[in-house]
This record gives sequence, C-alpha cells and structure tokens, in this order.
Amino acid sequence: MPPQTLFDLTAIDLNQVKFDQEAIRAINPQRGAMEHLNAIVHMDIAANQIIGYKDVRADEFWVEGHIPGRPILPGVIMIETAAQMASFFTHYVSGWEGFVGFGGVEEVKFRATVVPGSRLYMLGTKIWERHRRLCCSCQGIVNGNIVFEGKVIGTVV
Repeated sequence: MPPQTLFDLTAIDLNQVKFDQEAIRAINPQRGAMEHLNAIVHMDIAANQIIGYKDVRADEFWVEGHIPGRPILPGVIMIETAAQMASFFTHYVSGWEGFVGFGGVEEVKFRATVVPGSRLYMLGTKIWERHRRLCCSCQGIVNGNIVFEGKVIGTVV
C-alpha cells in the first residue's frame, strides 16, 4: 500500500496564498540562500495543520554541484523547508519568542527526487509541544507524489 498524505488535500485550494514571502519574513529569520519557504497556502489551527511550499529554482546555490548535469534538490533542504514551516506555525499559533532551531529529525525517508522547476508542497501536523520543544510530522509533495516524509523536532535556541 502506498504511503498516505498526512491529511486530505482534496478540499484545500493549494493556489490560494494565506501568508506570502513578506509575512513569512516577519516571523522567520532566514534570508538569502537559506530562505526556503515561499508561501503558506493552508493553516488549520484547530487541527494543527499547515501547508506551505518551496518553488525549486534553477538558480539556487546547490544546482551546479548537486548533481552536475542532473540537479537534484538535497534532502537536507527538504528537511530545512519543513523546519522553517514548523517554526512559522509555532511562532504564529503558540506565540513563541526567540529563534526556533533544529532539535532533531526522526523517521526521515526520501521517496523521489525533486528537480528545479518543481513546486514542493510541504504538509505539516504538530504532534506534540512541551518544555519549549515541539515535534511536527511533515511530508513533501510534488505533482501529487510524496517525495519526503519525517518528523522535525524544534527547540527555542
């Protein structure tokens, strides 16, 4: 049986931007080459759900070297995108102050490659929050296919 998405996407308009790049920048500190979350298209606070996306561009810093002649988005950038989305959600919903950094990753799987020109949708569901730490289950989706999944743990740094 193929893996299932974290939640049903059929009733969600993935093209309706709820928070644009500037709104994300008001909460997340990443800039320049490390700014990977382009927009938030869905947030359901009661269900602890969020969807954002990263537009994978041909001019990104990693394209030339990973892999020459056949660029593939590095998995660590998929994880970073998930972490930035989880951080945005946590600051927006929980009102945390300070920088939320990596506390770990668990159960990560990469199921397919992602190439420049793709839109990587990132789905997230908060699993738990305690002691200024949180865990979100995340999935990356490209063209309806799960390309990444795992749990991202964040902590106030």
